Amino acid sequence: MFTFFKSKPALKDLLDGSFVDIHSHLLPGIDDGAKSLVKSVELTKSFQELGISQIITTPHISHYVWNNSSEIIQAKLQETQNALEENKINTPFKAAAEYFMDDWFERHFRTEKLLTLKDNYVLVEMSYINAPVQLYKILFDLQVAGYIPVLAHPERYLFYHKNFNEYDKLKKAGCKFQLNLLSVVGYYGSEISKTAEQLLKKGMYDFAGTDVHHNKHIRSFEQKVNVSSVSILKEVIANNSFFKI
Repeated sequence: MFTFFKSKPALKDLLDGSFVDIHSHLLPGIDDGAKSLVKSVELTKSFQELGISQIITTPHISHYVWNNSSEIIQAKLQETQNALEENKINTPFKAAAEYFMDDWFERHFRTEKLLTLKDNYVLVEMSYINAPVQLYKILFDLQVAGYIPVLAHPERYLFYHKNFNEYDKLKKAGCKFQLNLLSVVGYYGSEISKTAEQLLKKGMYDFAGTDVHHNKHIRSFEQKVNVSSVSILKEVIANNSFFKI
C-alpha cells in the first residue's frame, strides 16, 4: 500500500490577491530597506505580483540607530505615492512605523502621537540580543496611553526559545503577535522556523507580515512552506483583512 504525501505550497501561493501587508520597509533611504525611490517602486510592483493587495509599510523608528520622525516618514510616503502614481501602480499604500522599544520610545509615546497600523494598533519590536529591562512596564504604559502593541516577529527573539513561558506572559500582557512570513520557509534558519511552528500550533499569532527589505526577500516567497500547520497559517494570513485601508 502506498502513502501519498500532499506537497506543501509555495509561500506565495498562500497570498490570494487580498492580503494586506502590515510590515515592510519600502520607503526610500530612511532605514535598512529600499535604498532609492526606484527600488521602492520595484518592490511595490513585486508585491502586486505576489498577491499583496494593500501595503502598510513600516520604517524603523529607533532613536539611536534610525532617528526617523512622523514628519520624515510622511514626506517619504508622499514622494513614494507620487512615484507609484507616475508608474500607474494603484496598490493602496500608506505608512506606519516599527518602533524599537527602549527608554526613548517610552518617553516618546507619552508626549507624541504614534504612527499606527490602524486605529490604536502599533507595531513594536525589541533587540534580538535581549528584552528591555523595563519591557512589561513599557507594554503596560503603552496600553495606558491608549495603544495596542503588535509585537513584530516574536519567533526571531532567540532568548525566548528556551523559555517558552515568556511568550505566554507577553500575550497575557496584552501583546498581539505578528508572524514574519519568511520564518515559515526557513529564511532565518531552522530554529526560528521551529519556534514559528510552535507558536502557530498554540494559536498565538494574530497577524502576519512580509518584513520585506529587498529583492532577496521577494524571491524567497517562491520557496515552499516548511511548517505543518498550513491551515492555521492561512487563518493568520486571513486575519490581516482587519487592516484594510
